[in-house]
Amino acid sequence: MRTLSGKELAAAVRERVRAEAAARQPRLAVVVATADEASLWYVRSIAKAAAGVGIACDVVELGPHAAPETIAATLAGLSADPGVHGVMLQTPLPPGASAQELAAAIDPAKDVDGAAPLSLGRLAAGLPAFAPATAAAVLALLDHHGVELAGRRAVVVGRSTVVGKPLAHLLLDRHATVTVCHSRTRDLAAVTSQAEVLVVAAGRAGLIGAGHVAPGAVVIDVGTNPTAGGGLTGDVDLAAVAPVAGALTPVPGGVGPVTTALLLEHTVRAAGA
Repeated sequence: MRTLSGKELAAAVRERVRAEAAARQPRLAVVVATADEASLWYVRSIAKAAAGVGIACDVVELGPHAAPETIAATLAGLSADPGVHGVMLQTPLPPGASAQELAAAIDPAKDVDGAAPLSLGRLAAGLPAFAPATAAAVLALLDHHGVELAGRRAVVVGRSTVVGKPLAHLLLDRHATVTVCHSRTRDLAAVTSQAEVLVVAAGRAGLIGAGHVAPGAVVIDVGTNPTAGGGLTGDVDLAAVAPVAGALTPVPGGVGPVTTALLLEHTVRAAGA
């Protein structure tokens, strides 16, 4: 089985970003209204990566009890600030707050994580837009490792607007035949075992076992589930799937590093617009 590491690709993207950031001096603002440790870890990793390539990163902490009106006003204010080039809203959000409704307050030109409804609509229509960084990272990783997509059967497990839905559109644009599965899919294994390229973004540790995977399939594990020991594990049962799959991304070290690197690249692009 081939391991599809994302570390080398992420390093290459960061080098490209570092060179461009020196000339553009981009600034990214991340709005946080959660106490979720996994999310806070991700935000810290973004800030650290941004500093490493010369991108200023402001983490705007509103607290886990922030009102939706406060979050929306903060996003709108950052969008209107000419000194801020990229704006990102970190999830989860406080009860009663809708990520999609709040993301609408982000200027699409600064929506570097492709969260706003307008950005997602443009992506679905095949028009220029920032794709959600995680969905874009899956495609970039497949390209980096030379995985052919045209004409192949691709199955995406998960239908979120962060990964599943936008990724389905990106795969369709690359001429793959795409099926999207979700929590109400009947006999999940019967569908996923037909995939030549299987992408799992369900947020359920160990969801995919050997019976879900076709022999030789390319498996992209987007899951980042915290473990009791403070680490991360994916949605794929690595020990069970490794003997069956032809290629598999590790967790951590697969999609994650590429996601962060592409988010920074989107910020640099927004700064140059």
